[in-house]
Amino acid sequence: MRMRDKGVYAIIAVSLAFASTTAFAKTISVAAGDDAQARLQEALIGAVPGDVVELGSGRFRLTDGLSLDVAKVTVKGQGSGQTILDFTGQLGAGEGLLVTSDDVVLRDFAVENTKGDGIKSKGADRIVYYQLRVEWTGGPKETNGAYGIYPVESQDVLVDSVLVRGASDAGIYVGQSRNIVVRNSVALENVAGIEIENSYDADVHDNLTTRNTGGILVFDLPNLLQMGGKNVRIFENVVVDNSTPNFAPKGNIVANVPTGTGVMVMANRNVHVFDNMLGQNGTANIMVVGYRYPQNDPKYDPIARGVAIWGNQHDKAGWDPKFPGSQQIAQALGGSLPPIFWDGAGGDAARPVIADPVPALSLGLTDLIATPESAQPTMLQTTANLPPELPRIRLPESMEAVVR
Repeated sequence: MRMRDKGVYAIIAVSLAFASTTAFAKTISVAAGDDAQARLQEALIGAVPGDVVELGSGRFRLTDGLSLDVAKVTVKGQGSGQTILDFTGQLGAGEGLLVTSDDVVLRDFAVENTKGDGIKSKGADRIVYYQLRVEWTGGPKETNGAYGIYPVESQDVLVDSVLVRGASDAGIYVGQSRNIVVRNSVALENVAGIEIENSYDADVHDNLTTRNTGGILVFDLPNLLQMGGKNVRIFENVVVDNSTPNFAPKGNIVANVPTGTGVMVMANRNVHVFDNMLGQNGTANIMVVGYRYPQNDPKYDPIARGVAIWGNQHDKAGWDPKFPGSQQIAQALGGSLPPIFWDGAGGDAARPVIADPVPALSLGLTDLIATPESAQPTMLQTTANLPPELPRIRLPESMEAVVR
């Protein structure tokens, strides 16, 4: 066969393959009512690439988790106040909806009162979470599910215009993923409002985090497949009044987040925090710390590096700090902590660059096994010499088109 013919046949084969996934695409409508569990799960199993599973208005009373493992499927409701997947009667302990396929769009519905996580996607590339609500309606409780919106181990993640309330770990959590945007969303009354963990290249912007224990966390933890979290931009968010007492189950890493934390960066690299509105956070508006817990992972770096802070507006902070030894430090400083502090881990080489015109403090704890009780506080100098800005995160055009 001549090369030219091979090329023509290849084009025809690709065209036929594309047509096969779109020409027969259909909308599968599922209404609330009796047997909703079976009918909805059947629709998710029977969908083929290109299909839309459309949920009607009303309350879907579900007794078990749902799963989707077909690529290029949209699950669409009639709005987060109209279509409600109600897991109050869930018998198992798993998540409400688990997605394990690529190019999935989840939009316009709510998930309430799951025993485990709200909506989880694992290994699902190019996933879109749009105009969703995940809520534990009884308010903050240790027995609530851990995560509300929970994509993990994925490439290209968009979380846009969601509301999450009551998660006993993080309302919006993105873990071990790459190329991430979290925007236009609200997180309230969770332990962590928004958490980016062990991930590369993320933009978190135009969100409101309030009445959580901590507003926005950027963490890197040991003993995970993807470590070395880096290149995260936190900008143009409102991070205020994160005052809910920590209700995470004991043993969870977020159980150590002090009540009254605005933005917390731990053991991550190249994190830029700029142009946010922060205030009414009793411990601090922004804190930068090392990972100060026992670990033996030789590949793990517990020091936060390359953190830069500029252009933020600060209201009151630091009047009621909640980590061990903090009250003594506050008393020594006249009754409160400054809006920004760094624990000192890593010494001068890891010192954050700070240009905000507010007081900033180093606790002087260069040794990771040192406790806050042994702090040697000194004020940090601000600077106008900022590092080069990190590039904006760009998602595939097909993902942005979904939300336009």
